[in-house]
Amino acid sequence: MYGTIALEEAVLNPENGNTFAKYMPLIRNYVRLGNSVQAGLLDIHEKRLESMDKHGVEYMVLSITSAGAQDQVDRSTAERMAHNDNNFLANEVKKNPARFGAFASLSMHDAHQAASELRRAVKELGMLGALVNDWQSVKDESGEEERKYYDTPEYDPFWAAVEELDVPVYFHPRYPPPETLEEPWASRKHLLGASVGFSLDLSVHLYAISSSGTLDRFPNVKIIVGHLGEGIPFNLWRASYWYDSMRGTPVYRSQHSYSYYWRKNFYVTTSGTFNTAGLKFSIQELGVDRCLYSIDTPYNTVEEAQAWWKSVDLSPKQKAAVARENAIKLLKLPLKLGSQ
Repeated sequence: MYGTIALEEAVLNPENGNTFAKYMPLIRNYVRLGNSVQAGLLDIHEKRLESMDKHGVEYMVLSITSAGAQDQVDRSTAERMAHNDNNFLANEVKKNPARFGAFASLSMHDAHQAASELRRAVKELGMLGALVNDWQSVKDESGEEERKYYDTPEYDPFWAAVEELDVPVYFHPRYPPPETLEEPWASRKHLLGASVGFSLDLSVHLYAISSSGTLDRFPNVKIIVGHLGEGIPFNLWRASYWYDSMRGTPVYRSQHSYSYYWRKNFYVTTSGTFNTAGLKFSIQELGVDRCLYSIDTPYNTVEEAQAWWKSVDLSPKQKAAVARENAIKLLKLPLKLGSQ
């Protein structure tokens, strides 16, 4: 039997431990994670691989845990971090390429530089695409921190490189920097992160890209979204209905509505969302070829994800597609198709 292929599986470059540590107080809001998450991020070839073997995960695509280079307001710092992270990931994959691949880390301060680093990562390091952690933190002229989103023509050089290389970009959520927390988050920290905040923040960015005209200028771009699409498939009809009511006005900047692009350019994974009804709805709404398995290691465990997956009652053909075949095709993995 072939195993599952998991696409949203986080690791930490040891040299960035201090950068990641500032988010630990927020992460510890999720009591069950305790202090184990950093150990899980640093482990690739021992307990992680042992758990993969034990529970039937064939292959993992590794990526640097959130927020990575997106958290660095200084451009040169962000670019250096992404460059070093990609070298780290490539070296780890080389230790066991039959079981691991990787998505590149990118600084998104400058679209031309992001495109250049993506080309290096894919062509020289063998990366399977890129993973970006939502918006890029930058400082404005007054020194205040602000967010850069990737839905403007400023980012066309980046999207051109994505299309040219024919690799996907995985959009992952992130925490806001602790020092910038405002209402409603500041006094309601239980809403931050995976429970509520991640999906709310990232879904706005994804809607923006979907309606910006970017995917008309670059129609072959492929975008992957975890957590069963951050809630968007479940709101797709309503969002498209009201966006379509704006056709013919200056705010309608794309050629089509949200639903068109989500069924053509987007893929969703099951990372951290082990919900059979939600998966079935996503298959119904987007098509089975748009849905892929993932875990969200180490924030969720291989054991719990695989236990759920074994209980999912899809047809054998659909289950094989979601578990591994769609990933093999999308990422051009040198693995055999099929479930046997």
